[in-house]
Amino acid sequence: MTAPAAIASSSALYVGEVVHQRSRTFNHRLRYRLWMVLADLDELDGFQDRLRLLGRGRFGLVSLRTADHGDRSGRPLRAQIEGHLSAAGIDIPGGPIRLLTMPRILGYGFNPISVFFCHTPDGALAALLYEVTNTFHERHSYLVAIPANQTGAVRQTVDKQLFVSPFMDRDLTYDFTVRPPGEAVSVVVAVRRGDTPILTASFAGQHRPLTDRQLLRAFITHPLLTWKVTWGIHWEAVRMMFKGARYRHRGAPPEQPVTEGSVRF
Repeated sequence: MTAPAAIASSSALYVGEVVHQRSRTFNHRLRYRLWMVLADLDELDGFQDRLRLLGRGRFGLVSLRTADHGDRSGRPLRAQIEGHLSAAGIDIPGGPIRLLTMPRILGYGFNPISVFFCHTPDGALAALLYEVTNTFHERHSYLVAIPANQTGAVRQTVDKQLFVSPFMDRDLTYDFTVRPPGEAVSVVVAVRRGDTPILTASFAGQHRPLTDRQLLRAFITHPLLTWKVTWGIHWEAVRMMFKGARYRHRGAPPEQPVTEGSVRF
């Protein structure tokens, strides 16, 4: 049987690794292999119809559901993102919106961070929206516009609003450094208190075409992807407690779903 051809689109797989390095109070480092899907929201239905292994339901070997993102209401995801952009005065009249995220694996999905790349119709990157979800299933997003003359890596900053790690306070700042998807993609989140670095977390991945063969290869070489991420979060928490990490009070989640950030020079 002939292997299916790659789907000619901006959607893709990115296979790489996540690295976390904590540098304040105590040293702690983790590294593990991971892969993500880059899905153009306008192409999603089309390539899910054409691919056998990328389902759209809750269950399946690998599945990608827009209802897992945004406010999880099932409302059209593109309309939700465009609403956030409009509220921030960002206009992308019909331009592509591409989601970088982990799919569900064997019915289970969890994404500590997903990134929406929001483009104008001519392809220019206009904004990034970082969707952060904690292990309590609370969610908050950070939206930052990109200057029209932006080239190279995108550097942005925003005040942290959502309780994520039980060992870090909320009154911190996120510094994002992102290299948009191409032959590779990278997302680096540096956490600081004032000028003091606390933690750096990063994902770097290499492009692969979005085909059934590549999905199966990623599934086999990275078994139980999302399950391992959740298990790893709790295992690393236990390790940090033995190193002296102190549990912080969780507090109530932010009332507003989105916080706007700014360019970092």
